Amino acid sequence: MLLPVPNKLVIVAEDDDLLRHLYDRKFSLAGYDILTASSGDEALQLISNNDPALVILDINMPGIDGFQVLEKLPAKDRSFPVFMLSNFNDGANVERAKELGADRFIEKQNITIKELLATIKSTIDEQN
Repeated sequence: MLLPVPNKLVIVAEDDDLLRHLYDRKFSLAGYDILTASSGDEALQLISNNDPALVILDINMPGIDGFQVLEKLPAKDRSFPVFMLSNFNDGANVERAKELGADRFIEKQNITIKELLATIKSTIDEQN
């Protein structure tokens, strides 16, 4: 009997070119399939055309922002967790992310790539 292959597709929406390429490289080296988007519109297209294990959304992006993407992905209608990334940890952003069904709110400057990868791994492992 063949065991199912775990889904390791992570979609990252980040408008900062340097961070997007860093996530792409580090997540790929850690064994994840990675698709990146530089805008909220591009993220929605990737999500609708793929079956992600996890989605990471930056809040501030051109076009529609991470919150607007999350509004189009209600928790009850999706099969994957969503992490929100931000440079700002003000209470309003954290509260809005929770209200919209984000599974985690992560402050970019307070987490290393290694810690982010560990969080992604544990979250995906819980899903599978």
